[in-house]
Amino acid sequence: MDFKLEVVVLPVSDVDRAKSFYEALGFRLDVDNTFSDGYRLVHFTPPGSQCSIMFGEAMTSAAPGSAQGLYLIVPDVEQARAELVDRGIKVSEVFHDAGGLLHHGHEAGDAVHRGTDQERIAGPHPDRTSYASYAAFSDPDGNGWLLQEITERLPGR
Repeated sequence: MDFKLEVVVLPVSDVDRAKSFYEALGFRLDVDNTFSDGYRLVHFTPPGSQCSIMFGEAMTSAAPGSAQGLYLIVPDVEQARAELVDRGIKVSEVFHDAGGLLHHGHEAGDAVHRGTDQERIAGPHPDRTSYASYAAFSDPDGNGWLLQEITERLPGR
């Protein structure tokens, strides 16, 4: 049985502002419907993705900006970052994690993670290893996204 992640609901405070941001990001607008009971559904799909995002009015009780660690997989993180910057999106510089492949979600100098110092190192991973280079950005509410460079998938993916 396949279990496919189809949609992630994002908590936002201003639906129109979020809609403008995701349009600027280059996501495809699939649905924007308002219903008589005040419910509004806005649905976007990132280019090349089979998973979408949704947000709207009366959609979730989660605090706006509380969605973190949303990954967009790209074949070239520097090129993807440049494209977003050209679209007016504020994106961090490209970085890699001092501890290895997986970014642990905090800035350089933050607390220790699993007993080892984890920090952001400027620039892509020196070997350009898949899963190891990142850039970060947030939507207007602070929902946190990471661009992650993957050129070769792990077996079975």
